[in-house]
Amino acid sequence: QVQLAESGGGSVQAGGSLRLSCLASAVNLRNCMGWFRQAPGKEREWVGSIGSDGSTSYADSVKGLFTIPRDNAKNLLYLQLNSLKPEDTGMYYCAADPGLVPRVAGTECFRYLVVWGQGTLVTVFS
Repeated sequence: QVQLAESGGGSVQAGGSLRLSCLASAVNLRNCMGWFRQAPGKEREWVGSIGSDGSTSYADSVKGLFTIPRDNAKNLLYLQLNSLKPEDTGMYYCAADPGLVPRVAGTECFRYLVVWGQGTLVTVFS
């Protein structure tokens, strides 16, 4: 059974950085994976994805600010958050495609991100 466990959330001042981690079990980290977030009172939104080939795709709101590195040997996916703003506050969720088909980042990957972690809270204060 695929399991994802996020960590690394916390409180940070605007302009600061955080690195979130997602420990993946029973899934090949080279699968398509991604991050989503949900701000208080808002719907969950996609943040970015990384494809089987290492390609990445990001939401316009975080492009150039957030990146998704991964460590295949440790089965860890990361979300590096830079230049944080108060509007980046929310729960951040790791998601994975549990299948066996390689996929590139983007729409194709997004459709198959169906396994979720419990989330980790990021609070950005001004």
